[in-house]
Amino acid sequence: MNIEQLKGKLAFLREAEKLKDVLRSGHTSSGRAESTAEHSWRLCLMAMAFEEELVGLDLLRVLKLCVVHDLGEAIHGDVPATSQHAHPDKSERERRDLLTLMAPLDAGLRGELLALWDEYEAAASPEAQAVKALDKLETILQHSQGANPENFDYAFNLGYGRKHTGTAPLFSALRELLDDATRRRMVPSAPVH
Repeated sequence: MNIEQLKGKLAFLREAEKLKDVLRSGHTSSGRAESTAEHSWRLCLMAMAFEEELVGLDLLRVLKLCVVHDLGEAIHGDVPATSQHAHPDKSERERRDLLTLMAPLDAGLRGELLALWDEYEAAASPEAQAVKALDKLETILQHSQGANPENFDYAFNLGYGRKHTGTAPLFSALRELLDDATRRRMVPSAPVH
């Protein structure tokens, strides 16, 4: 047991805790802004819930990718999906932030986490492609169930992440169900008499 490595891992975990305070554009069903850490948690839960349909994938690798995919946001925060077109350097910034966050870690663990992040970012494996799809679907799920502000742009959901969610029958089926839920949110409520 290397005490210095343990201290480095604790320092990393203390910094990673900031992800709990990074707020996203979606809201929970109670109306509170969702955090990136909460999004990552439910992304892991989605992967576990659909494990039987993720045939041939390494679930441990999928879960690791889920946990790491937004870790760099702990430093400079989340760029809402609706604004990502205005931030072409988002990926580079997140990678730099991840490197800063991982500085206290030993080279081996730092390299493993960075490789996972790079794999996710490039959708470089079947597992990373699945996590990309689930990431988009989790966002749409939250948008369609959250108590969002009145001016929330539900129409955005209908085009969001299509490149990733059409890659397998599971993702297409989930997409169809979530698009239906989004369309129902877009219809103004009838006046109550």
